[in-house]
Amino acid sequence: MAESGVGQRALELSDVQGIVDVIQLAENLKTEMRHSWLSNGRQESVAEHTWLMTIAAVLMSPYLEHPVDLGHTLKLIALHDIAEAITGDIPYFEESSRKDTKLQDEAEAMKQMQAMLPSASGELLLALWREYEDCETPEAKFARALDKLEVQLQHNLADMQTWTEQEFGLVYTKMDAECAYDASLRALLAVIRSRAEHKMIQAGHDPSAIKAAATLTKVTSDEAPEIPRA
Repeated sequence: MAESGVGQRALELSDVQGIVDVIQLAENLKTEMRHSWLSNGRQESVAEHTWLMTIAAVLMSPYLEHPVDLGHTLKLIALHDIAEAITGDIPYFEESSRKDTKLQDEAEAMKQMQAMLPSASGELLLALWREYEDCETPEAKFARALDKLEVQLQHNLADMQTWTEQEFGLVYTKMDAECAYDASLRALLAVIRSRAEHKMIQAGHDPSAIKAAATLTKVTSDEAPEIPRA
């Protein structure tokens, strides 16, 4: 897919208006709050989560076992949560009907945005979002790993009082699968996890006990038979 615009027809006024409309819609991500808190006690926005992922991508990309196109990775990161401008953010651990339909709802939101844009922009927007969700390319795998890692890094910076009970166990269960394929990502994970454990110890918690409980819960969950959907 051509991304440079070379050979594309000239933009019409309606095309530019559509692009501006989607940019304005994306502004919602500046005020859409996640279940993460900043070091100053304020909740993190989706836009801030995305921004910190880009910093991590720039700094880590030279060291990956599996090289990536950094520019393409940054496009995936920039757009990976854009559907939440319409659907809103849903915490990782939430159990609800809206969580059950999350991917379907986000796909519909992406189609809405695609329809607002001129064809080249709309097709590119949708293709990048799908690439991230499919997680098959080196760039998508890198971006998805950073998505999980940023969450824990941000939790490490927040007051321990903001951690939910589930978030203690997620230190040991949420990041490994996405980082397992690359030694540099595993090293980054190790440092982030170590700092989470240090934070737990300072607050009077036992990381070993939390890890054992979280690992047991994950194994039990993984081995449970899948309940077929109606």
